[in-house]
Amino acid sequence: MSRLKGQLAAAATGVQVGLALVATRALAGEVSPMTLALLRYGIGVSVLLPLFLRMRRARIASGDLVPILALGVGQFAVLVALLNAGLQSVTAAQGGVIFATFPLVTILLAAALGRERLTVLRGVGALISFTGVAVCLGATTLPSSPVGAALVFASACAGALCSIFYRPYLHRYPTLQIGTLAMAAATVTLIPGTLTEAPGAEMAALTVTDWGLVLFIGLASGAGYLLWLTALKHTDAGEATVLMGLSPVTATLVGALLLGEGVGPVFLLGLGLALLGVSLAVLSRG
Repeated sequence: MSRLKGQLAAAATGVQVGLALVATRALAGEVSPMTLALLRYGIGVSVLLPLFLRMRRARIASGDLVPILALGVGQFAVLVALLNAGLQSVTAAQGGVIFATFPLVTILLAAALGRERLTVLRGVGALISFTGVAVCLGATTLPSSPVGAALVFASACAGALCSIFYRPYLHRYPTLQIGTLAMAAATVTLIPGTLTEAPGAEMAALTVTDWGLVLFIGLASGAGYLLWLTALKHTDAGEATVLMGLSPVTATLVGALLLGEGVGPVFLLGLGLALLGVSLAVLSRG
């Protein structure tokens, strides 16, 4: 039952991330990347903070506090900075496919570090899921910028490492407590980068609809992060990250419905492969 709870939380996180991606695409050209990241996580923290203040908080050992905060910075600020930098020189589709190596990287790193057992079925499932995402995103050419591709891949590695190292702390302390502290640390870290983008002028120019999208992204991020940490607490990082493969699929489907983005037979083929890969990974026993 605990593993099923983790699987459901990871799948829900994938859907939530996909919806947030659609809202982010709708804001393209209106808000700079770092400014949007700060608004996103700032709102997320404001959602979690009242619950954090009312909960019975555990005493965090002095040796655990810095790693928890560092993991939050890595999961949000470092990952976002690397991803945004990489997307300056590779296309969104190419970047999406490179970042979709997240589950494969997580599985391999977890096995190399002795944190999880590598199974053939899970590895094959992750590879099929990655292929499906690549087909869905329609990236048919290699990235023209090796540096850009390396930066996006580094962002996937940052996410993988954070996912692997979170789990021990989630078994020691409440999920809400860890999530609030980690997201708050990342939000503070994003401030210097945001100040280079003239955030005041951009926010003043946002319409009511734009602010509605920003609010949705922030609220979804706060709730989604708790779901993600719940997933990492109840199932291993490899399985959780494969289930996150639902995010680009969700983004493409909802984008087609709400933003008029095209979906054809090739996408449906990719969707089938992605779902097959996720199913194989879930059936695998780590």
